[in-house]
Amino acid sequence: MFRTPFLLIPILGLLLAGPDTGAHAAPGDKGGGERTISLAGTGVAKARPDTAHISTGVISEGPTAHEALEKNSAAMSEVVAELKAQGLEPKHIQTTNFAVHPRYQHFKDGKPSAIIGYRVVNSVRIKVRDLEKLGAIVDKVVALGSNQIGGIAFSVEDPAPLKDQARKLAMANAIRKAKLYAEAAGATLGKVLKISEGVTQRPPRPVFARAAVEAKAATPIEPGQQMLQVRVDVTWQLQ
Repeated sequence: MFRTPFLLIPILGLLLAGPDTGAHAAPGDKGGGERTISLAGTGVAKARPDTAHISTGVISEGPTAHEALEKNSAAMSEVVAELKAQGLEPKHIQTTNFAVHPRYQHFKDGKPSAIIGYRVVNSVRIKVRDLEKLGAIVDKVVALGSNQIGGIAFSVEDPAPLKDQARKLAMANAIRKAKLYAEAAGATLGKVLKISEGVTQRPPRPVFARAAVEAKAATPIEPGQQMLQVRVDVTWQLQ
């Protein structure tokens, strides 16, 4: 018996169809990203401080808390009165620390510690706008009983013009470098795409010079210079 063999008949449509590459061009796609350049620039502006912040106060001791407090209050009242007499406004005199602590005597033979007196601490933070008077103020409050002075810091009362000056210098520095790189690459700078800023403020280090007790000149205190640095990060198009 004759049998007809099973034949696989190809589908004509498959034979005629072209291969699918999977690539689809997006409208307006030119096959390349935008050329940009990003650089940082820094600018530094300096100014002489016009304001000082300083801590001053009185530490007093006595056999009882009441006696230590009375002694401290009397001295501190004179100190505050002198500060106001020197032209400081009440809002520029602020109490920052007030404490009463017992003083102990410790024994090595195992006996418990005993209270032998009390210590009172009273400190104020003051703001001085006339730096020419700062040394004289320090001398006078010390003479009136202030035996705790420290934490001095200088600042520029209105730093906005200083910041703006540093900003201009930072941007000019970034533009100069960007033009240099662009020219070396055979391109020119286009529009600015992004600007970000960082500000660093470096306070001056105050200098105290100890004057002799018998000297008539005020204690010299040098405010130095306030330095403010601005960094800008800028991105441009390249043309």
